[in-house]
Amino acid sequence: MGITDEFMKEMLGKTKNYCIVTLRDGPNCERQDAEKIIWEHGRRNFALRRDGIMPIVCPFVGESDVAGVEIFDKPVDEVRQLMEDDPAVKEGVLIYRIYRCKSFQGDCLP
Repeated sequence: MGITDEFMKEMLGKTKNYCIVTLRDGPNCERQDAEKIIWEHGRRNFALRRDGIMPIVCPFVGESDVAGVEIFDKPVDEVRQLMEDDPAVKEGVLIYRIYRCKSFQGDCLP
């Protein structure tokens, strides 16, 4: 079964704006209480997931210069404020970068 140009155009017209946030170790990632701060960052992420603000969160495991990726269902300005209020960002344990993207509503992890 082939994917036609018409199908692609129709589907692309149904995309929605999202924000992807990448998280990396910040300048204070080695603090003695960093693990406790990351725990509270995780607690906040669970609340954002529950409320549908951040439907996907992917902490990285193993060797990587990226600590995690989060997808937000909010505009960039709101995501920036949410990230500035994050306990790990406030304490310099994590730093972030926001990327605008498009995706299809209803997409999810299997």
